[in-house]
Amino acid sequence: MTPLAFLAHLAGFIAPAVFVALVLWIVPRLTRAGRSASGAGLEAFLLVVAGVVVLLAGLLVFGRDGKMATYAALVLVQGTLGWWLHRKR
Repeated sequence: MTPLAFLAHLAGFIAPAVFVALVLWIVPRLTRAGRSASGAGLEAFLLVVAGVVVLLAGLLVFGRDGKMATYAALVLVQGTLGWWLHRKR
């Protein structure tokens, strides 16, 4: 596998975690005007890291990528973390 192909596979593996994290990071900022930007980068980073950890755990548990149970866990974990981070403020 070439390095470029590896990066493409890695990007495809991480893409669901990044997409869900971005949605959970952007939507509260659109619905609440005047939200402070302090710690916003950290929130996005934590959401992405939590999502990648869930995807890696799903890969280890099921032995392959793309299982619906993994994606359900991804949404559950990132949604809970996003709720907790916004509730904390």
